[in-house]
Amino acid sequence: MIQSTQPPGLERVPRASLVQLRSFEAAVRLGGVGRAARALHLAQPTVSTQLKELASALGLVLFEPEGRGLAPTAVGRRLAEAVRTMGAAWQSFEEDAAALQGLRRGRLRIAAVTTTEYFLPDLLGPFARQYPGIEIELAVENRNAVVARLERGDDELAAMMLPPSHLPLALWPFLENPLVIIAPAGHALTRRRRMKLAELAAEPLLAREVGSGTRAAAEQAFAAQGIDWPPRMALGSNEAIKHAVRAGLGVAVLSRHTLAPDPMTEGLAVLSVAGFPLRRQWHLVWRKDRALSLPARTLLDDLRARLQVKMQPMGWVAPGASSPPT
Repeated sequence: MIQSTQPPGLERVPRASLVQLRSFEAAVRLGGVGRAARALHLAQPTVSTQLKELASALGLVLFEPEGRGLAPTAVGRRLAEAVRTMGAAWQSFEEDAAALQGLRRGRLRIAAVTTTEYFLPDLLGPFARQYPGIEIELAVENRNAVVARLERGDDELAAMMLPPSHLPLALWPFLENPLVIIAPAGHALTRRRRMKLAELAAEPLLAREVGSGTRAAAEQAFAAQGIDWPPRMALGSNEAIKHAVRAGLGVAVLSRHTLAPDPMTEGLAVLSVAGFPLRRQWHLVWRKDRALSLPARTLLDDLRARLQVKMQPMGWVAPGASSPPT
């Protein structure tokens, strides 16, 4: 009798490539072939072909029509779970390998809300230079998208202002995030020393899109004062809002981090309004029900040390007792 030299179980692995499985998982997670193709930097016909070949190799129907798109079948959802389990196992192997190599290689996935793009790259830079073999994947999205990524477990760490309460998260408030109200430089309101928010509410309000943490925080502050101030216009980025304010279309609530040290250089002015700046915090968060990799733990230790020493004079919050556990 001839016995297989393969380890038990490997002879049952179907003729499915890792590339096909990666495309399949992306199509399920992102809700479409086109979105998966863009995320993977592949042509859409290529991803479609991979999905067809995967279904043929398995002898299963993995997707079914849903509206104008596709949705995974019941067995497709099971396969997606299996692929994510395989991915988690592979990531665990990479983390163990990185530990054995002293952080010479590895991968770290981070999600961040859009406003953090004004400072987060500067915080990650020293770590990236110290550990050039660590591949950092940074996904910048609005708050709703970052929450969805945390729900799926796409990333190890996330930087955001308003962490969700429905997930088992560890929180580290690492940086102050003052929210201010801006107007065009030279606007009559800029000559007011102090005004009440209710007085300002007659002005057209510009806001970020629904799903933005900054918009949510501003709306909470308005509601707390009993002020109904619906936006005249919603825009998809902080830079678009600054352009619109500068053009005289209205006033807006933005993070102070989005503005130059002297907003006048951008043609903007910070208004003096009672209750503002809103004192909020940036948090680094991670799932408590999942172990952090060595690269993630090392980054947290690195940021804790650097923020305490170098950033405090600039008004950045030293972690103190809120430091993340190692």
